[in-house]
Amino acid sequence: MTAIHPLQSISGAVSGDAAGAGRSPLVLLLAAVLFINYVDRGVLPTAAQLMQEDLHLTASQLGLLGSAFFWTYAFIQIPVGWLAERVGAGRVLAAGLVIWAGATLMLGVSSAFPMLILSRMLLGIGESAGFPCVSKLLATAVPTASLGTANGIVGFAFLFGPAVGTYVGGLLMAQFGWRSAFIVFGALSLLWLYPWSKMAPTRQAAEPRRADAGPALLTLLKCRAVWGAGLGHFSANYAYYFVLLWLPYYLVKERGYATAEMAKLAGAAYVVTAVSALACGWATDRYIARGGSANFSYKGIMLVAHAGAVLCMLAMAFGPRPLAIASIFLYQLLTGAASPGVYAIPQILGGAEATGRWVGIQNSLANLAGVVAPAVTGSIIDATGHFTAAFVLSAAVSLLGIIGWIGMLPDIAPIDWRARAVPPAAAPLANKIC
Repeated sequence: MTAIHPLQSISGAVSGDAAGAGRSPLVLLLAAVLFINYVDRGVLPTAAQLMQEDLHLTASQLGLLGSAFFWTYAFIQIPVGWLAERVGAGRVLAAGLVIWAGATLMLGVSSAFPMLILSRMLLGIGESAGFPCVSKLLATAVPTASLGTANGIVGFAFLFGPAVGTYVGGLLMAQFGWRSAFIVFGALSLLWLYPWSKMAPTRQAAEPRRADAGPALLTLLKCRAVWGAGLGHFSANYAYYFVLLWLPYYLVKERGYATAEMAKLAGAAYVVTAVSALACGWATDRYIARGGSANFSYKGIMLVAHAGAVLCMLAMAFGPRPLAIASIFLYQLLTGAASPGVYAIPQILGGAEATGRWVGIQNSLANLAGVVAPAVTGSIIDATGHFTAAFVLSAAVSLLGIIGWIGMLPDIAPIDWRARAVPPAAAPLANKIC
């Protein structure tokens, strides 16, 4: 089978035309795999109450199940980013999907708590391939002028995943029990491999990279911009994972919704996030194409999203029921608006040379939030019986995002890694950027 060159896969579709990214088979398949990724990881929150009753779990144990995924997911990101650039992002992505589909099936047949923990850790190993590999392929195949739209499409897909996982999973659980959703979603995930096998992984991303190609890992670890993006992403992830993993439980236990009502409400909120990501990614590319600043647009969106998240978290903690529900939808709107920039920023700064490893480092830092947020929230609920303190903590962490995205990042423009490799006196600008 003839491999498809990255630019061939979108020739005529993305030739400086932001909207053309939506016609790229590669972009659509990458969006599909992250949609599956988030459907599979989002089944647990919907099943939490039913699993708790069936298996006699405490809130702290539910929190540990949420965190167990990130014990492996966060720490494997860096080696996965390296592996994607050495043996091929397409191959690593396909292997990851097989692992996470198997782990989802395993969750559906597990009964003992240690087996549930093991399944969640295996799910984290498989799903760690998602963002480093997808970002590597996008940075290689999509022109910079279309990255906002491409990431908006991908963002729409993975943010729409929890809506489907919550709504469809909730209906399956109501009819056939909580195990059915894990088994059905795990089996269906494997279907993605068929169209992916028909589109051979792009040659440039799939072929092994030379050891000296692109910046060294140590160079990236010394780069201030990498740490700024990591801090900003960590802050965003803390609030996002807190809401994603605990929103169904919060709506049922704290706000008194029935399971079916919860599934509809949470599903609708996730749809808002997905649509917001798609619209904001497209709008950002349009703004830049008309002469706007990429630096102003991406950083401005991050500032508004994080400041707004603080207010939304406090409203969910202290507001009456109507205000709390409205704040859930506003928070999801802001999260969706910020999502294209989370990966477009490192794709622009790092370029095709460094994006796989950059996103591996950034995602590793960011997903430490997933280790902390679910477990801390579970402990707070067990100790206090309410979500109030958990929302206040999430609001405080959201403020860190402003420091990372605004205070630590340079202008959003490609970094010249060749200049970065020479002594500081010979390339002061490149070294200042990092």
